Amino acid sequence: MMQRTIEFVIPPEFDGEKLIAFLRGRVGVSVRTLNKLKSDPEGLLLNGEHIRTVDPVHTGDVLAVRMPREACGIAPGEHAGLRIVYEDDDVLLINKPGDLAVHPTHNHQGDTLANQVAGYLAVNGKTAVFRAVGRLDKTTSGLVLCALNKHAAYRLSDAYEKEYLAVAQGALTGSGTVDTPIYRPDPNKTLRAAGDHGDPAVTHWQALASNGSLTLLRLKLETGRTHQIRVHMASIGCPLAGDEMYGGSTDDIRRTALHCETVRFCHPVTKETLSFTVSPPEDMQKLISLINI
Repeated sequence: MMQRTIEFVIPPEFDGEKLIAFLRGRVGVSVRTLNKLKSDPEGLLLNGEHIRTVDPVHTGDVLAVRMPREACGIAPGEHAGLRIVYEDDDVLLINKPGDLAVHPTHNHQGDTLANQVAGYLAVNGKTAVFRAVGRLDKTTSGLVLCALNKHAAYRLSDAYEKEYLAVAQGALTGSGTVDTPIYRPDPNKTLRAAGDHGDPAVTHWQALASNGSLTLLRLKLETGRTHQIRVHMASIGCPLAGDEMYGGSTDDIRRTALHCETVRFCHPVTKETLSFTVSPPEDMQKLISLINI
């Protein structure tokens, strides 16, 4: 399996600078990855020759950075149903169904999105490790952004935005913000709660339509706490439909009515801004139709 090698052309503003200045200032290589690159004789090549990080570079030089090899650590699984929205050598974007866990847990071994991706990558000869950039709950459908190497993961960690669609119980109009910390009442349980203490959490919501008992919402997050949207909407008396954990009814849908509709991100290598949108699956579409929009 081939390792990912990324090529960069040295721009005029780095003429005569040390290589490390370009790697840290322009490319954004993490310190940890940089240390691994330095230990690999072919990790950093300038115009085909080994270069040290303290050596100067010049305008027009071609720098090849070979990403460190990594062990996957996740058992490959059946990947026939994997719905890929976008893929290149650094990024994989997947449309996840609303009944699939993202990572293996004691309850899910071998039947997760991570296992599917590991199987897909193995069949296609890629050495990438599964890294979800902002995970989704098992019962949340929609877009999952994955970084295929350490550099991509480092660059994407704060360079992406998500928008969600949700159906909440109750009538909401206009827009609003829930700015309430989230904490874990029992460290042995996944349940979260909103209160005066905990980790800061901010959720922005906009009501798109309502029939008086259900409201279709678009939501954006400033923070990424576990169960954040679910906890925040329940805290204002409007739990998500289907979300039994936080008081939602399963009369009209058998899972949490939450869908990651849009992902925008700055590509970790090309720096291009990319945006992708996927529609909710059939179960949530049927629920939305009850709102008569």
